[in-house]
Amino acid sequence: MTDTLPLSLRADVPLVPAGLPATRYVLLSFSAPEGRRDRSRPPIRVSFVLDRSGSMAGGKIRLARDAVRQALRMLRSDDRFALVAYDDEVELVAHAAPATGAARRGAVERLEAIEARGSTDLSGGWMTGCDQVLPHPADESPGRCLLLTDGLANVGVTDPDQLAARAAELRKRNVMTSTFGVGTDFDEVLLQRIAEQGGGHFYFVESPAQIPDLLTSELGEALEVVARDASVALQLPAGVKAAPLSRLEWFATDTGIRVVLGDLVSGQELDVVLRVEMPSMAAGNSVSVRFTLGDREGVLALPPVEVSWTAAEAGVVAAAGRDRAVDRAVAALYAARARHEALALNKAGDFGRAKALLLAVAARIDAYAAEDDALRATAAQLRGEAEEFGEEMDARSQKARHMASWAAMSNRAPDGKAKRRVPRRPA
Repeated sequence: MTDTLPLSLRADVPLVPAGLPATRYVLLSFSAPEGRRDRSRPPIRVSFVLDRSGSMAGGKIRLARDAVRQALRMLRSDDRFALVAYDDEVELVAHAAPATGAARRGAVERLEAIEARGSTDLSGGWMTGCDQVLPHPADESPGRCLLLTDGLANVGVTDPDQLAARAAELRKRNVMTSTFGVGTDFDEVLLQRIAEQGGGHFYFVESPAQIPDLLTSELGEALEVVARDASVALQLPAGVKAAPLSRLEWFATDTGIRVVLGDLVSGQELDVVLRVEMPSMAAGNSVSVRFTLGDREGVLALPPVEVSWTAAEAGVVAAAGRDRAVDRAVAALYAARARHEALALNKAGDFGRAKALLLAVAARIDAYAAEDDALRATAAQLRGEAEEFGEEMDARSQKARHMASWAAMSNRAPDGKAKRRVPRRPA
């Protein structure tokens, strides 16, 4: 592997006002190493779970079959796979087995017979697929379930809270779930929750033609993991609090907090924004927060990096320069969070509050934008969108907005894929 790019830490302002509590933001950026094409990887276990309810008829089911066919070609003979199709009945099309040529050919033959029909027992199909990739106790690599649906769960377990809880329990048993919502009739909030609780990723498949690309891309990420269970630990002095502004899991430790980054893929780029709250300090005093990046095998091992703030008189703080790259990252996340919340209000019919929320966040960004064109553009975009959120939206617009805001908050590309740097070419 090539070396990891150095961990970059940038604070919005290096000073805090003396005698007052203060909130500051830190932008942490780094890239995962690039995996060598010839490197060995541990075998994976993957289950493909396809909705074959009546609404999948036509191009959707055909492209879903094509996507699985392409995905199977990406596996090695020591990988294991299973294939499940469901409507109101669940069919185990291919039991979990090594991905030999014969097994893949047999699965493709049976796959061709899958046609759309019936209702949607999402929970039954999903649970069957997950059961097929449950790891043995000694196996540390996770099983992966790729769940594709275009409809609402209307048979079997349908309660969103129960389904999200099942995803979390499966994750504890080392099975991760990624979800793919096709078209305009599925429940995007439910599929997002299943993916988040299940340790996977959520995708909005706006057009059936995207099914093969997104499904194979998600499998490709599983095949290109270079750092497992990555995280960043913050060592916090007494009285200092911190949390990610990005939509990332985190938990308290004896010395501060740990932010969960999950499995990282070759060349993945991450920008994590953290909100740091500090108690009042006398002028001249300083406080430092230490950041340490890590993962299960030590692939991301780097020396700890610190960022510090010094207390100064209000006039000195006001005259201090701001790091506009941090300001832009913070503004982008607050804008994404506002859109996510406004969308929920819009779906509930509370159009006035949805509009007011976006306008309020735009005003906050304008307050520190000064002459920065990017910040002013973010605020202007929110003001323009406030009109759209202030009226009833169609289902496609709701889902597109949901996907865009979720991806921005989750440090993913707009289509849901991992952000990656362009690999460097050999000299």
